Amino acid sequence: MTEIELSILEKQCLNRRIPDRPTFKTEVKVWEKKRNAVVLPMNWWFIIEDTRIKLKKLHPPINS
Repeated sequence: MTEIELSILEKQCLNRRIPDRPTFKTEVKVWEKKRNAVVLPMNWWFIIEDTRIKLKKLHPPINS
């Protein structure tokens, strides 16, 4: 989820040069406040075969 949020932050807030660190911090705080005010659901769609590939350690294949 962190990677998703950082990607959104980059596209919505950091898509330009920011002159200094204090401006950067202010921009991110404003963005964060707006982002947290909006409740957006996150839909995770995995089929079991994809899950077993991506999360191999957590979902080992079942030997039958």
